Amino acid sequence: MQTQRMSFIQSFSKLFPSKSSFIIFSLYIILFCNHGILVTASQTSSNRYEYNVATVVLLTETLKLLASVGLYCKDNEPKSLVKDVVKNKTVLALYLIPAFLYCLYNNLSFENLLRFDPTTYNLLLQFRIFFTAILFQVLFKKTLTGKQWLSLVILTLGCMLKQLDFNAESADSNAKMYGFNLFSWSTVLILVQMLCSCFAGVYNEYLLKNDGANVNIFVQNVFMYLDSIFCNILVLLFHGNLSTAFQYDNLAKIMNFKVIILMINNASVGIITSFFLKQLNSILKTFASALELVFTAILCYFLFHIPIALSTVMAICTVLFAVYLYTQNPVKGQEHDKESLEIEREELLMDEVLVKE
Repeated sequence: MQTQRMSFIQSFSKLFPSKSSFIIFSLYIILFCNHGILVTASQTSSNRYEYNVATVVLLTETLKLLASVGLYCKDNEPKSLVKDVVKNKTVLALYLIPAFLYCLYNNLSFENLLRFDPTTYNLLLQFRIFFTAILFQVLFKKTLTGKQWLSLVILTLGCMLKQLDFNAESADSNAKMYGFNLFSWSTVLILVQMLCSCFAGVYNEYLLKNDGANVNIFVQNVFMYLDSIFCNILVLLFHGNLSTAFQYDNLAKIMNFKVIILMINNASVGIITSFFLKQLNSILKTFASALELVFTAILCYFLFHIPIALSTVMAICTVLFAVYLYTQNPVKGQEHDKESLEIEREELLMDEVLVKE
């Protein structure tokens, strides 16, 4: 019993180098579960949105920007923020890439949650796992071990189990589309959203830990959300909705309790994600995203009476096993890498001393 306890503590410390990193991990899962539930709750009985989705996304990005500025100014002078922005304008330009991808991702999330129930939506997004792992290896020049790849394969298989119910037809013609057709526009949209998510996440982590490593994290968030606002304005211009986006009628529909809570939740997700990628990594982020389906399935059963099929239970069990397997050999962060290098140097020095003696 004592040995098992020590093994668990060691695995836990490998995953989470500090208490704050575990809190960030937990908050990330909670907030993302809330996202799917709140978006579904904000729909009408006919599964439509009364509010302008693009306007909500733009206002959410603005809320993230204001929060980041406020958190920065809590410990720094406002004028230093301007200096940091000017000094690191190159990093500001680099953030246009993940900002555009996140912008597309956020807008597609509303569209895809009209086509899929929250549990199916989260399960389908888990196919980003392999793309994330490949991009992670390329950008960070780290090779995943066989055990790590095995846990990722099992995680993906767990997500695929849900497809056993994809050919089932709903008896209610007005119900959501719980079915799945591989060759459909819905599949294309979820695929695009998935690719946006994995590339934006890994590239954002790369900026946080490399090009922007010496830049205050809240300044980096300011860069991200300034670029995001710019991208969302372009989206509104593309759809020809910029002139009407902030008319009284549209804003009145947004000033709804459910929509306001949704925007606050999504703003919190943005802030927490930056801390997640700074302290942890994109691989662990895919496991956190997979764990969402466990909690989302349970919550949606009680809140929206969405049934939990046998395949969903099997999928959840498989995902939990994959998570357990990954905890035995997780990807080490930069802090762990530095510690390993220091230990290796100390061992080399000791060897040199022994040889001289």
